[in-house]
Amino acid sequence: MERQQHSDDPQQLDLLRVCRIGRAQGLKGEVTVRLYTDDPDYRFAPGSVLYTRDGSQEYVVERSRTFKDRWIIKFKDIDNRDASEALNGIELYGEADDPELMLEEDAWYPRDLVGLEARMAEDNGLGAPAGLVVGKVVDVIDGAQSLLKIRLSDTYLASLAEGAADAAGHVEKTALVPFVEQLVPDIDLDEGYLTLDPPGGLIPGLG
Repeated sequence: MERQQHSDDPQQLDLLRVCRIGRAQGLKGEVTVRLYTDDPDYRFAPGSVLYTRDGSQEYVVERSRTFKDRWIIKFKDIDNRDASEALNGIELYGEADDPELMLEEDAWYPRDLVGLEARMAEDNGLGAPAGLVVGKVVDVIDGAQSLLKIRLSDTYLASLAEGAADAAGHVEKTALVPFVEQLVPDIDLDEGYLTLDPPGGLIPGLG
């Protein structure tokens, strides 16, 4: 997800990218959407309000449903195929949740994660030393599954055995880790780190 803040909006909305509208579905105003949220049931509940990027236009969810792993949305006042086709390509945003509530629910925004130190978890499956610092999160990549881009630290790279290099002697300096609980078991914003329990081969030099 992307976090956007709009200081020029009169309501000072802090908005998160939720979806991109795709093709019209049927003749009654429904559209398919590409998700950028991991909580579609909440974002597409009837009555939910979504906004264009600048916050100037609102779209109210009238109803939503799923079909073969796709979400299909009907917005209020979009009642025919011509109207729904005109929405194709529009990205919609929702209001950010209360940070304290998110903390209680173990929910995170990408900007919360960027900059965190990446350490190996205790009892990790690779047998690496607990707390071993491998690098820092430099990006969160959207997609079917969010990925943490971790830039490996110079200290960690210097510690790698020669076996971590390819035939040309090159060692990857970044790693992509799927942002799922099994691989990223702990996040501590106060202390500025997260822990990793990756499978072998995901991070150069481990496994």
